[in-house]
Amino acid sequence: MVDLESEVPPLPPRYRFRDLLLGDQGWQNDDRVQVEFYMNENTFKERLKLFFIKNQRSSLRIRLFNFSLKLLSCLLYIIRVLLENPSQGNEWSHIFWVNRSLPLWGLQVSVALISLFETILLGYLSYKGNIWEQILRIPFILEIINAVPFIISIFWPSLRNLFVPVFLNCWLAKHALENMINDLHRAIQRTQSAMFNQVLILISTLLCLIFTCICGIQHLERIGKKLNLFDSLYFCIVTFSTVGFGDVTPETWSSKLFVVAMICVALVVLPIQFEQLAYLWMERQKSGGNYSRHRAQTEKHVVLCVSSLKIDLLMDFLNEFYAHPRLQDYYVVILCPTEMDVQVRRVLQIPMWSQRVIYLQGSALKDQDLLRAKMDDAEACFILSSRCEVDRTSSDHQTILRAWAVKDFAPNCPLYVQILKPENKFHIKFADHVVCEEEFKYAMLALNCICPATSTLITLLVHTSRGQEGQQSPEQWQKMYGRCSGNEVYHIVLEESTFFAEYEGKSFTYASFHAHKKFGVCLIGVRREDNKNILLNPGPRCIMNATDICFYINITKEENSAFKNQDQQKKSNVSRSFYHGPSRLPVHSIIASMGTVAIDLQDTSCRSTSGPTLSLPTEGSKEIRRPSIAPVLEVADTSSIQTCDLLSDQSEDETTPDEEISSNLEYAKGYPPYSPYIGSSPTFCHLLHEKVPFCCLRLDKSCQHNYYEDAKAYGFKNKLIIVAAETAGNGLYNFIVPLRAYYRPKKELNPIVLLLDNPLDDLLRCGVTFAANMVVVDKESTMSAEEDYMADAKTIVNVQTLFRLFSSLSIITELTHPANMRFMQFRAKDCYSLALSKLEKKEREKGSNLAFMFRLPFAAGRVFSISMLDTLLYQSFVKDYMISITRLLLGLDTTPGSGFLCSMKITEDDLWIRTYARLYQKLCSSTGDVPIGIYRTESQKLTTSESREIASQSQISISVEEWEDTKDCKEQGHHRSNHRNSTSSDQSDHPLLRRKSMQWARRLSRKGPKHSGKTAEKITQQRLNLYRRSERQELAELVNNRMKHLGLSTAGYDEMNDHQSTLSYILINPSPDTRLELNDVVYLIRPDPLAYLPNSEPSRKNSICNTTGQDSREETQL
Repeated sequence: MVDLESEVPPLPPRYRFRDLLLGDQGWQNDDRVQVEFYMNENTFKERLKLFFIKNQRSSLRIRLFNFSLKLLSCLLYIIRVLLENPSQGNEWSHIFWVNRSLPLWGLQVSVALISLFETILLGYLSYKGNIWEQILRIPFILEIINAVPFIISIFWPSLRNLFVPVFLNCWLAKHALENMINDLHRAIQRTQSAMFNQVLILISTLLCLIFTCICGIQHLERIGKKLNLFDSLYFCIVTFSTVGFGDVTPETWSSKLFVVAMICVALVVLPIQFEQLAYLWMERQKSGGNYSRHRAQTEKHVVLCVSSLKIDLLMDFLNEFYAHPRLQDYYVVILCPTEMDVQVRRVLQIPMWSQRVIYLQGSALKDQDLLRAKMDDAEACFILSSRCEVDRTSSDHQTILRAWAVKDFAPNCPLYVQILKPENKFHIKFADHVVCEEEFKYAMLALNCICPATSTLITLLVHTSRGQEGQQSPEQWQKMYGRCSGNEVYHIVLEESTFFAEYEGKSFTYASFHAHKKFGVCLIGVRREDNKNILLNPGPRCIMNATDICFYINITKEENSAFKNQDQQKKSNVSRSFYHGPSRLPVHSIIASMGTVAIDLQDTSCRSTSGPTLSLPTEGSKEIRRPSIAPVLEVADTSSIQTCDLLSDQSEDETTPDEEISSNLEYAKGYPPYSPYIGSSPTFCHLLHEKVPFCCLRLDKSCQHNYYEDAKAYGFKNKLIIVAAETAGNGLYNFIVPLRAYYRPKKELNPIVLLLDNPLDDLLRCGVTFAANMVVVDKESTMSAEEDYMADAKTIVNVQTLFRLFSSLSIITELTHPANMRFMQFRAKDCYSLALSKLEKKEREKGSNLAFMFRLPFAAGRVFSISMLDTLLYQSFVKDYMISITRLLLGLDTTPGSGFLCSMKITEDDLWIRTYARLYQKLCSSTGDVPIGIYRTESQKLTTSESREIASQSQISISVEEWEDTKDCKEQGHHRSNHRNSTSSDQSDHPLLRRKSMQWARRLSRKGPKHSGKTAEKITQQRLNLYRRSERQELAELVNNRMKHLGLSTAGYDEMNDHQSTLSYILINPSPDTRLELNDVVYLIRPDPLAYLPNSEPSRKNSICNTTGQDSREETQL
């Protein structure tokens, strides 16, 4: 190998250390040569080319000067024609010779010299080796024809009056105009649309044809009728418009030949121009063209950036965006890189949308496309992610790049961004409003396990509706449910409000209760003038100020409401109310129940969440008069407010000392030591003192620390919450934290089991038979189906399988498309579901945004679609507080002093309260809770056809089974009554076929020999039992056999209980006179327990938390 060091020459002796410090002083004596670059541009030709061609601005000036010369030459020709006196006679010399004055001749010669010199110079500069290519160009030939005769006339004076077709310079002017437009685009770096250029070329071509025809006809008719320019113009317009009056016609054969030639040229040139124009028009229809700068500066518009536009996404956005009255004058500019879909094109052709929606095909990463959309003048930019992509992280990356590009191009444009995964949220922290799909999805799934149907509650709150859905339905629950769905969150300044102005200086709970009592509005939160944070139910110690912004729930905002006093209301209609039927009370009963001053104050102790019953009055008071409720105080009394200590759990007072010690050793309260992603809000929650080893996290496998292999062996005190997901993503953090929040009692903390795959054996091992809820998360692997609506196929079938196997299991799932909710708990022959389907179609035809709301699984909170929360981002343009309020309700954000969402169940001991208004008063006067709605469960009534079908089946079954003994008949009848409504397959059995089969089996048993009668009878009985068992019994037997095979106890498997005979729905902010019913679940916004702590308490608690948390901060885990 060659030694590389030997090949490197040594440094010259002058390169010494002194030279390095002082610099090289001998460089003047070096043999250095100065090199000049780009010498080819210093030649005379290159400098001329740089000035005439390469430089955009100088080239533009040259083109403009050339265009002016051509117009001037045409103008001089017209002047010559007008000044010429028509001569008498029909000699051909009048065609070749004209009368041209000397000054006019001098001007035309000057123009010809300049034009010819410029043409020759540009031909020389653009010469590339083929001289014939330059000479045979049509512009060069026209230039020679128009300029050379004038130059020759300088040296030959007799040719000064020679006719020269100077009017052909109009075609050279058209050519110069095209070049000028191109240079104009290059000079100002602004590209006009191709449609504009093509229209300009078409118009200039048409003008050149008409001008050439006018001048040619006028000149050739010098030996005929001697037409002037106006008569020639009249003839050309009549001829080219195919009208042809015939009053002006050419007489000479030369003019007739010229007209024929011009018509042929027009038939060739104009169709080509129109074809190009039509092609560009079709392409513009695809790409969308541009949004006018003038319109952008005079009208308001927003930009919607999506990777692919689907009809459902478009309609959801348009319906929600234009639902607000002040947005009716806004334009929506859609910027999408894909071609417009056929369905989208059909919708955008509707006059209601065609005047307000503009579709532009382009990318948000290109400044040209952002300029087309006038992003810098937009009022807002909505950037939505594509949730149907296989790789959701890749979809987020595209969204991030779009947000960066828009922020770089238009820094002052407000950004409304939708992101899918929470770990990507910190990249778009600069956006004004961000909605992370997985954060909201998992938080709603978690709260559904604690507060039933929280997803339905949030969905109805963030949708715009007038509450007209279901008002034509014959069923009472649909009317109430549809009317209450119109409630939304609004805001108003307290001093400007009719609802709340009179409560200035009063407590928050006092204002909330009396505003609901007087106006029917539900005050849920405030925002101080000096604080940007929204506080949900800050509690009775919060005193209302005049500058506070109040947030309330109502059918419509106060500005759109009219107020009538009580006398006017009695005169108009006493019975006007939102609800009718059994929930309606007389007016005097409402006034009596709400206006009674309590003499015997109720017990205002802090009620445990585990025991949701409200205190009853004593028996002595019952004998005197009916129960009464303590009034809500204007200013909170410290002695009457029962604080709930943060560290001493509410439910620990009922535990034994041993249980209390064990519970204190097991849990601690503090902040999670680790965050799975940047940007997660810290939440004070229950933690373990010590980190659990990783091997112990596997529930189905034993390890050296425990020998349990199924959930039953762990002996959990509370029921399980099972989460069936495809992968354990970072979004699960938002599912666990709300279930472990500090305000949840320790006795009610449900164990959480994560199931990454759900075969039957794993389901049984993880305790599905005694689980409180099972949450099924949408499968990401199926989101990229060829048909968009098939993205939920795997989830729907899996949930249906679970529903058939474990009918008593409470299953909560999330789907991609709201339209697929009709397949949840699907029953093919359920008449009630078919009636709901018809109702949904009617509501959709009426234009409702909530047509799917009457589906029983959605109304009960068993299913929701995360795409429903897209409206949350759209509403934030008008209500910038909606995202913050939703995050507070879901527990994603925790603001000091802000309350949290919880629920309580109405038991028999609570029915003495009777109405929702009295419940409101009871909660506000005792615990400071603010109710916002009711989750009601009713028994589902069977239709007449269903009852007749069941009755007929029971009669046939009894007639078939007459041969059995009485005991078996009674047991089977009791068994059949329990199973009658279990599955739809029971209704689809064939009684006649069963009767024939049983008669055949009975005949077969009679033919057997006498000595084997008992054996034959036993076999026959087994056959009959196998045949008579229903599909529900087969599934139950399958589950029992698998549990026995796995060594699991079958005691917890409940075969019969299911939810088919009940329906549930939500009443948001119901009327004060709404009657409470048994098992109603009331949604509450409970004040922050930390807000009631004395000043000395936080330091004590912080010290305790620090002593327990600092030493084991690294080991603490959820």
